[in-house]
Amino acid sequence: MTSRTRRDGGGTVSVVTRPRIHPSQGGVRPLEWLRGDEMSVLTSPRGKVEVVHCRRTESQDIYCIQKLIRKFTQKLFGRLNIIYLLEKANLAITLCNDKEEIMAHATFLDYPNWNVAAPEAWGSVFRDLEGDITCTPLNTLFLHLFVAVDEYSVGCCKEIIRTVFKAVPELHFIFLIVPSYMSLGSTLVTVFDEVGSVPCLMYNEDFTVYVCHRHSHYPQLHIRRARVEDHDDLMPIFMHHDTILKDTYGEYFLAELIEAQDEENHAVVCEVEGAAVGFMSVCSRVNLPLLHECFDLGPFHGFCTPHPDDILEPPREPRSADAKLRTDSQGSQRTAKELSGLVSSEVTGSAQEKVMEEAEPPSAVHSENASEMQDTDKLSLLSLTGDQEHGVSRWSSASILLSEEPDYFRPVYRGAPTVFCIQLFCIDEKYEARSLDFMNFVFRLFPDKNFCIISVPQLTPEFVLIQNFVKVIPFGDCTLQHDLYVFHRAGLFKSINIRLANCTDTPGVEKLVSSLTLSKSILEDLAQYNEARRDLGGAPLQAFVAEVAEQVVGIAVIRDEMDIEYIRSHYNIEDFIYFSHHQRDEHGRLHHFALNPAFRHYTKFFLKELLRLGSKTCLYYPVYPQPREGKLQSPYAHSLTSALHYLVPVRPRRQIVYPLEKLGINAPSKAVSKDVSGYALNHTNRKLTLEPKITVNARIVVVGASSVGISFLETLVFCSHLKFNNLTLISTHGLPGKKLLDKEKRKFLASDHCFNDKDYALMSLCSWVNVVVGRMTGIDRAAKHVVVSKDKAVPYDHLILCTGQQYQVPCPTGADISQHPTNREVADSSKMRYMGQVPCNLFTLNDEEDCIKALTWILSNSVTTEGNVIVYGNTIDTYTTVETLLHLGVRGSCIYLVHSPPKSTVTCINNYSVESAVEEALGAAGVTTFRDAILAQWNQGLNPDPIHCASFTTPTKPFQLQCTMFFSFCEKNVDYETFKALNDACLVYDGRLVIDTNFHTNDVAIRAAGPLTKFSNRYYSNDWTHRNFSSKEVGFQLAAAMLTLFDPTLEPVMQPPADLDRLIPMYKGAKIQGGILPGSYHYLHITKPAIPIPLEVQMAQPDFGSEIVTGSAKAGTYFRIHINKYKMVEDITCLSKVPFPVSNYIRLFGQHEQALNDLCARYDSDRITDLYSYFTEPWCMALLHDRFIDLRKELRQVLASEQEEGLPSIEQLVRQIEDEEVDLKEEPRNYLRRVFEDTIYRPLVEKSILDYLHYNRYHLPMYAWPGII
Repeated sequence: MTSRTRRDGGGTVSVVTRPRIHPSQGGVRPLEWLRGDEMSVLTSPRGKVEVVHCRRTESQDIYCIQKLIRKFTQKLFGRLNIIYLLEKANLAITLCNDKEEIMAHATFLDYPNWNVAAPEAWGSVFRDLEGDITCTPLNTLFLHLFVAVDEYSVGCCKEIIRTVFKAVPELHFIFLIVPSYMSLGSTLVTVFDEVGSVPCLMYNEDFTVYVCHRHSHYPQLHIRRARVEDHDDLMPIFMHHDTILKDTYGEYFLAELIEAQDEENHAVVCEVEGAAVGFMSVCSRVNLPLLHECFDLGPFHGFCTPHPDDILEPPREPRSADAKLRTDSQGSQRTAKELSGLVSSEVTGSAQEKVMEEAEPPSAVHSENASEMQDTDKLSLLSLTGDQEHGVSRWSSASILLSEEPDYFRPVYRGAPTVFCIQLFCIDEKYEARSLDFMNFVFRLFPDKNFCIISVPQLTPEFVLIQNFVKVIPFGDCTLQHDLYVFHRAGLFKSINIRLANCTDTPGVEKLVSSLTLSKSILEDLAQYNEARRDLGGAPLQAFVAEVAEQVVGIAVIRDEMDIEYIRSHYNIEDFIYFSHHQRDEHGRLHHFALNPAFRHYTKFFLKELLRLGSKTCLYYPVYPQPREGKLQSPYAHSLTSALHYLVPVRPRRQIVYPLEKLGINAPSKAVSKDVSGYALNHTNRKLTLEPKITVNARIVVVGASSVGISFLETLVFCSHLKFNNLTLISTHGLPGKKLLDKEKRKFLASDHCFNDKDYALMSLCSWVNVVVGRMTGIDRAAKHVVVSKDKAVPYDHLILCTGQQYQVPCPTGADISQHPTNREVADSSKMRYMGQVPCNLFTLNDEEDCIKALTWILSNSVTTEGNVIVYGNTIDTYTTVETLLHLGVRGSCIYLVHSPPKSTVTCINNYSVESAVEEALGAAGVTTFRDAILAQWNQGLNPDPIHCASFTTPTKPFQLQCTMFFSFCEKNVDYETFKALNDACLVYDGRLVIDTNFHTNDVAIRAAGPLTKFSNRYYSNDWTHRNFSSKEVGFQLAAAMLTLFDPTLEPVMQPPADLDRLIPMYKGAKIQGGILPGSYHYLHITKPAIPIPLEVQMAQPDFGSEIVTGSAKAGTYFRIHINKYKMVEDITCLSKVPFPVSNYIRLFGQHEQALNDLCARYDSDRITDLYSYFTEPWCMALLHDRFIDLRKELRQVLASEQEEGLPSIEQLVRQIEDEEVDLKEEPRNYLRRVFEDTIYRPLVEKSILDYLHYNRYHLPMYAWPGII
């Protein structure tokens, strides 16, 4: 247990604890779930000792589990398919020893085995068992399999049962059903008791039912008022980890706190065997004014009773602001914002008394229902009145722009407070999973209070107690370094019931969703279900309601997923399920989900019941993009569900661009290849229903929506076992991907092909990331906040700087061209900052927003019909801009392409053939080109706004050009405001922001990446920067470096030796640029990360390798591939008059030429005349598949491992040949080929390839395999 001190809203000290169990969820192969820091010790009857721990079962455990199955196991549980059972299990636990050898395994589902009852209707069958067992779907699981090493089976069984009860707090009963003629054996009989028998549905046979109770293994805690004598029991718990309280308040602070109890202050303890093992201090004096100032308490009516004088709405006045900040923290915080109407203030009298009856558990609890309501008094619940939608739209949904307010309106509440706070909380880690047991008792101490709150420091890991609380949204300008959590007394009810909806539920659902934006859609789908049980498209439809005390508190609507082939082929759903073990009708789509936040901690139970009652194993929830124009993007700009954070985001799959006409009938089915509107996919399945995420509350602020920043956020968001509550992006124009330019319009700027509009739609970062629209103008390192637009503060715990470099307004030299100066005679102004007024017709294009402004200017000022345009610079963007202007209708004779003097001998294209074709196209279009020109003056030195003419100097004579628009693409640099913010913050800056190999600046809380940065001089690598590498890979590596701080499932990173710490990291991802060049040439260049050198110099190197070139650049059929000395594809250049599949060609990078169907041999024998056609042939499709890299890894593993006893692996043979340990009488290549052919390696490789083709046949139907010919 780790104790932490804090101050809550009432100004008193609190201690919270960190949970010891760090669950992990990653789909089919989660790691280390349920594993705690403490091991258990098992002793066999013969005295042998094993140190063991429990974890979630992994797919690689299956072989060992099968070896533990005995004939008795099959008679007890039936003949089971282990893979299928694990795929459908809600919880599967494996017990391992300290050598990671599997000692035992158990599988638990939420319905009985042996077909004694239908999965959706087992409750009535078990209601009449002996012992008056009040089992419900919430508190019950069924054991479907248990196996163990015989010698330790009893100890293993008890340890697994204890672990399950600890991991699932709501669980009270585990049932075991066996044939009536079978005995349990010596192991299971130690934990299970017989309670009756039930018949089988399938055939005439009875089965015996056994039950295991919680109280026998991990009981509920007995809660009572604290006594002074508890001091001696509790102080070791406090002092073992933290002495702050003792140092601050004295040695006997706890005794004094207990002794000072009164009507407003209470102290309670949890007791085990007469000893206090946990402590909670609660107080009804809460600093409500501070909370009203810092947090949006509107959904909770300010924790006050309604009053006629309450001021709940701001005065209606026009407002505006330079930067809009909204610091919500996605799903967990949004839930509170979307939903209100918890429990009305009218909940008084008998209903409250009954809740209090629940709050006092008996000292010996035999059932969770021992404290359940004994009558049917109705809990009065108001409708959900959140101001944002959280239902699921059928196709897409409305989006909302946040109000443009400079300051957040604070409602004024006049009513009496209805809240108390937890001041101090601590519990022994051994009993931490039962922390919620305190809540029943403390609510009884304050019968007139409806809310319990607790505030914790923002970096405090989410411990067990607050996992049942709702996180409150802070205001955007909140500077309080705490998170606030709230729990409503209605959450004490355990009698929640999920069932199919019927017509009588309609009024309750109407009241529940009355103020939601999507309420009409929800009610329409509910009516459609009640009327036809199918949606308008004919797909089966199901509607479920959550009911508490006979009142509807939740609604969910699902339908059969009709596009499951598309989902499988376009999303990595197989990261989470074994697809072949799920029937088509077991996949469902979540349409609507609304749950009163008083019962938010039952969200996963609600989802689990949807799967069980709906006979589903998987649920999918699509989020469709909603691009919005304007300054601010709302994180609610999509169909939001309050269950979103309980689902896992599914990564989209890279798709092959198929030559459909060439493939003909061998093309993939339309269900796979169809082009539909892209959406982000979220998912849950039976395996994930009892697998919690690890919550990360650290405030991670990313500055700059560059490719590096987006890649960083993407990596964090798709960590499915982590839940990041505070991801924030600060960007001048918000998130990219708003599709401001239509597809048919040419892009002004070249592309690095890291992300496109569809990629942004498939990520839906707005679902997870808060967006602050504005510009960083300062960093306060002491206060740890970023200043945005000079007056707004965004606090951070980890700051990520990814602003990159931008084109800057050029600074004229001021030379008077009437004096005929040359470039040598003018001062170098390239490093100078332009300080004058920026002309309205000067455009520096850095993103799509800038391109839209330029396009609007062109269309509104008749530039296409009159006026000249100057394009100034020497980057590839000058060419793409000229081509865009020509495409828009600007006459070539009115375009002046003015190249500034190059800074390097390497041109922006670095290929003479391509450059010659482009120059010829420019001439043919009538574009006038000038070279080595330096900007001297605008408007002959007079007022530059707007620009009417521009003067330039050259190495020979100056010239002057008339212009209506001026585009500047001079060398990119760090924006001045960014530089000033960095410099004022005293971050080390040496031309660029200085970082080390782990992305750290000189401030440990600030990291940076991308072209903004350079490596420290101590690495002696000034030529290498992040600019030399793929921005997408740099962002991924940055995220990987930071995940070690948040993900306990990752192995600790070992510090490299001192000498290796001097080496900079070298990334291998391809560096890409492309665009449409003058002449309507589609251009693509893919190369390895390298220090740029001229192509001619590269080709002159002795280790250059070879090149393969087909077609002609001027004809628009040019395709060049550079093969290095290792026969790997290292460079690809394409120039074509027609569009080509860029994503396909990117996959060719890094492939061996023999994998490309013996590319070199075929080219040398003149069998390849057109590489464009060559790479559309059917054989190539498997290489372009997104899982081809997995096949390569599998084949390498086959060749690297010993497959036959006494026979070295192929890899070992290669090493022996390299070390001359083998005396060969033939060529090494021939020898290795003969060994491969004559041993088991060839059949193994062939099997792997055929399995790959067969498993991915929905993508690769053009391949034949044995049995189909």
